[in-house]
Amino acid sequence: MAAPLPKDIKLHTKSRTLELEYSDQERFELTAEYLRVHSPSAEVRGHGIGNGVLQTGKQLVGIKGLEPAGNYALKIIFDDGHDSGLYTWDYLYDLCQHHDTYWNRYLKALADAGATRHGNMIAKG
Repeated sequence: MAAPLPKDIKLHTKSRTLELEYSDQERFELTAEYLRVHSPSAEVRGHGIGNGVLQTGKQLVGIKGLEPAGNYALKIIFDDGHDSGLYTWDYLYDLCQHHDTYWNRYLKALADAGATRHGNMIAKG
């Protein structure tokens, strides 16, 4: 079953969040950091199962822009130069629906690796 399409998408640059509204009862705000560390790109996910690269130091990343990719996905352009992941509507909805599970899994992976969210990244205006 295909995920619903968002009826509205808003980029909030100051709070570095992407707001996705699916219905009056279903609205989500995803941080740029969450979207960046869960990018569907090969750079993040790797080229096979178990080849993913843990993203560190992305706490202050922002979103510079959004571009539609046909009728099936959204290209998110991050201010750290990353722009190669295409977030399908199904994948975005999955990120919304399972936010807490995915976020906690990411935080555990960081802790297990002895890595941090902040790194040496400086916020860009």
